[in-house]
Amino acid sequence: MKRLISKARTWPVLQSALGGLIASAAALGASELVAGFSSGLPSMLLAVGKLVIDYSPPAMEDFAINVFGTNDKLALIVGTIILSLVIGALLGILAMRFYVLAGAGFAAFGALGAFSAIRDPVYGPAASVFVAAVTAAVGIIVLGWLVFRRPRPTDRESYAPQTPMPRRTFLYRGGGLVALAIGFAAAGRALAERGKAVILSREEVVLPRPSEFVDPPSPDKAMDVPGLDPLITPNDDFYRIDTALSIPKVDPDSWRLNVTGMVDRPYELTFEDLLGMETIERYVTLSCVSNDVGGDLVGNAKWLGVPLRTILNRAGVQEGATQIVGRSVDDFTVGFRTEIAFDGRDALVAVGMNDEPLPFDHGFPARLVVPGLYGYVSATKWLREIELTTWEGFNAYWIPRGWAKRAPVKTQSRIDIPQHLRTLPPGPAQAAGFAWAPTRGIDKVECQIGDGPWKEARLGEALTKDAWRRWVFDFEAVSGNHTIRVRATDGTGETQTSKVHEARPDGATGYHTVSFGVR
Repeated sequence: MKRLISKARTWPVLQSALGGLIASAAALGASELVAGFSSGLPSMLLAVGKLVIDYSPPAMEDFAINVFGTNDKLALIVGTIILSLVIGALLGILAMRFYVLAGAGFAAFGALGAFSAIRDPVYGPAASVFVAAVTAAVGIIVLGWLVFRRPRPTDRESYAPQTPMPRRTFLYRGGGLVALAIGFAAAGRALAERGKAVILSREEVVLPRPSEFVDPPSPDKAMDVPGLDPLITPNDDFYRIDTALSIPKVDPDSWRLNVTGMVDRPYELTFEDLLGMETIERYVTLSCVSNDVGGDLVGNAKWLGVPLRTILNRAGVQEGATQIVGRSVDDFTVGFRTEIAFDGRDALVAVGMNDEPLPFDHGFPARLVVPGLYGYVSATKWLREIELTTWEGFNAYWIPRGWAKRAPVKTQSRIDIPQHLRTLPPGPAQAAGFAWAPTRGIDKVECQIGDGPWKEARLGEALTKDAWRRWVFDFEAVSGNHTIRVRATDGTGETQTSKVHEARPDGATGYHTVSFGVR
């Protein structure tokens, strides 16, 4: 009997919690469906996720990148969904006695979504408020349908729900709503992708013939070793680190690049204008400042683009303009010294990557590629504006978040073979990997096994001084457990430091070390 009474008391609370959770799921699903009908309507889920990214403390950002790597955005989206469902469950319990307050909770979530979306320059206030209102309204209506119940006629003076909905009825209603929520979300995503694909015509873009070509890697340059990454990183494998939860799909026909700020002749370029300018090809290795020593947040590609100095010369850079600011369509910003565009390196407004138009997730239709600088201060994807300003007059996105304003890429080297904790057979063996120091090039790579002497590795021929370089080290594998370390010396004669330092604020340092056994 006591067990039956306990169950009778527990079920209303559980039902209310499940009702609130289902209401939250329905609200999210409706939001995605509405957003899918037009590229001008925001997703509340992605908008709130972007807000989390922008206001997360640096330690949390570092943790996400270190733990989840390139899956950090997926982890954030999943986490946001889970948190929304948990909050919905709590609001469902609150609705048992205070339905108005619970409804206000859903309204507050909608207001947060509207605020988050309005911050994105892609969406207007009206569109943001409309989607937020639909999201909140669906949540409140479903919450009332599943949770809020009027008191029995014999107890009208009480506003507490007295009679829970029959379990079977609740399960039927709740199950149907969950299915609808999932269907709405899937349909919304599908509509969004299909609608954007109709707008975009990336597949129809014909890249211009460059005035300066780069030669494909020769066998000597490639120095192929089984298990070693390609010398030219395929587009699908190139690392992606940015702040965009949803990849911007920019219509090349309506895209514009504005050159503004401290220039004599501000002007605007269409995508057709940009393709009509003189372009060049260059091999450039890009790396993320968050890359740990030996990490894989680095890649090498053949880029096609218009020299940045050409675009700036047309505008006429004014004296005192000491910083170049790049802005993306989602309002992300970078900033670097103006002199870098004119110091001899080939900084590009890139339109092509490895002989095809830029992929969507790497900045289509145009992006900045600046050799020798970490991406967070230079590599603006989905570029919409280049502004000239003073060094003191502006801090780009990551600078107030604790990262250095000047961020030259450090000389680095990595061991790809043997992999950590692998076992090798006794006899002749090879270690291999990459070294990079964009704008300076790599002159020497050395390896050390255990406490033995440093010995030079063989180097593959350099593609350019801006691209990474393969190295191979031959050694005799003897029985036992061993470690191998690597260090590189760049074209200026500077050898990378052995001092171990985390990535913040301007890049990790130290020697990459791998342990292996020989049996």
